Amino acid sequence: MKKIVFALSAAIVLMGCKSTSTAVNAEVKEEVSVAIDLNNVTNDKVQVAIVTPRFKTNQVTYNIPKIIPGTYSIDDYGKYIENFKAFNAKGAELTVVKSDDNSWTIQNAKELSNISYSVNDTYDIEGTHEIFSPAGTNIDANKNFMLNMHGFVGYFDSKKDVPYTVSIAHPETLWGATSMIDSDTTATNDVFTTPRYAELVENPIMYAKPDYTTFTVDGMEILISVYSPSGAVTAESITPEMKTMMTAQKTFLGKTNSTKKYSVLLYLSTMKEDDAKGFGALEHPTATTVVLPEMMPKEELVKSMKDVVSHEFFHIMTPLTIHSKEIQFFDYNTPKMSEHLWMYEGVTEYFSNLFQINQGLIDEADFYDRLSKQIERANNMNDTMSFTKMSSNVLTEPYKTQYINVYQKGSLIGMCIDLIIREKSNGEKGILDLMRKLAAEYGVTKPFDDKDLFAKITSLTYPEVGAFLEKYVAGTTPIPYSEFLGKVGVGLSNQKVPGNIFLKGQVPYITVNPETKEIMVLPEIELNPFFTALDLRGGDTILAINNKPYSLVNIYEMITESTTWKEGDAVTVKIKRDSKEQTLTGKVAFPYEEQEVLEVNDPSKSSLKNAWLKN
Repeated sequence: MKKIVFALSAAIVLMGCKSTSTAVNAEVKEEVSVAIDLNNVTNDKVQVAIVTPRFKTNQVTYNIPKIIPGTYSIDDYGKYIENFKAFNAKGAELTVVKSDDNSWTIQNAKELSNISYSVNDTYDIEGTHEIFSPAGTNIDANKNFMLNMHGFVGYFDSKKDVPYTVSIAHPETLWGATSMIDSDTTATNDVFTTPRYAELVENPIMYAKPDYTTFTVDGMEILISVYSPSGAVTAESITPEMKTMMTAQKTFLGKTNSTKKYSVLLYLSTMKEDDAKGFGALEHPTATTVVLPEMMPKEELVKSMKDVVSHEFFHIMTPLTIHSKEIQFFDYNTPKMSEHLWMYEGVTEYFSNLFQINQGLIDEADFYDRLSKQIERANNMNDTMSFTKMSSNVLTEPYKTQYINVYQKGSLIGMCIDLIIREKSNGEKGILDLMRKLAAEYGVTKPFDDKDLFAKITSLTYPEVGAFLEKYVAGTTPIPYSEFLGKVGVGLSNQKVPGNIFLKGQVPYITVNPETKEIMVLPEIELNPFFTALDLRGGDTILAINNKPYSLVNIYEMITESTTWKEGDAVTVKIKRDSKEQTLTGKVAFPYEEQEVLEVNDPSKSSLKNAWLKN
């Protein structure tokens, strides 16, 4: 899972028949047959009906997941299930006891024939829960349905490994984007079959007005599907950049992956109170769900897509191919977490940056800038906490608040391992070689034991790698990043760099008037040189910059465009002060901040450095 944090956003603002009349054949198939009705949405809820397999016990429990792979948080999807009922073959209702937020225990289970319930969605009530939007659900009748299947369909403990057949009735104007194959040829019903529950959960479907493109990269079919409420963004408009990126990723990975189809489902939020605001992506073996704000300028949207989708795509390597028993036999309701988030999320994030410099999508300066920012952020976290201990206890405090460090220190752990292997192999090998060997050793159906991974990695690489893992990953010693970067002649130095005009760290200089939607300079805050040079004051309303109007609708665009300005550029700002409009003119003056940056300081090691970045 890859999250994007927008600093400013935190500061501103059953099919048609009833279950009781369902006809059931005498011969009940050993499968779970699910019907989801997207045509008859009532009170923003969708009806689900399930024909169950036979049971030999007097009671069974139906579960909706408490947690799903890739999220590392307790989300309790069962809280959004209502009016749960169970019936026998004659339509008589069976006794059901809700045992917890996510489980329903059914009595007289030997008679059980079918169950029904309604599902509420999560996007429009995000202020009441912490479900990450790409893992959430959306029900917007006749417009959009984000079917992350764990929010709509559950499982019986003893039947997780039987086939699931899911029939979805939908408006003819909506098309379901997914990596699954639809076996129904009609325009208003889709039928998907998976061999077990875990595969159903890993195959999201997004229903919307058809807006998609497809292309092939090295034998893999890529589907890009977009839901843009206003139509401002289309699949076609972002496909060229996505094709370039995913082609580069496949080239970087080589023949490691054999996935035949991969889907990118992009949901663009209006940013309104009743819409998604958890921006980023969630990986699946053959798909990624992405949620971003529709108001983003195209350039920034594409950049965010590159960052989050590249991260999710590299999950094909780990944990989707290389993983522990905790992931292979994932328990959706009583989970046990693996020790190796440093690999699942950290190495994945490292690859999402490394491949871009390797394939010429970014230059060295950009790559070093990304690494230096990761070092800065990692140093702000608990740098003496064992990463393996944090990982295995990530669902509880004090470890839970350190989870975000998997994208910072976790990525830097991958970098250090890469540099050790490069040095010991004289540049011939790196961490990608290690991951390929692990994929060959284990694979999709063969998990490893958590406790055995470090020894296996050491046997496939060098003793120095094993010592690093024990000291800095399992241990509590902070990583001396300069020592490892020095192997390739790169070091940290202090420089004054331009800061963000409208943000100081995570603190904004501006806000939005909730009544007028106008942008206002925060009163009673010490302003930076940009504001003081123009005589912009606290309480001023910013109406336009360089003759371009701004408000809540395009505030993110204003912040983004300010990053392209240069010191001394001419600038005009139209404001409202004391109810009177006026125009301020002047030149751009940046706030400057002391920052550690990475740069080459030992050219004699350029050969190893080039092997690291380009081999």
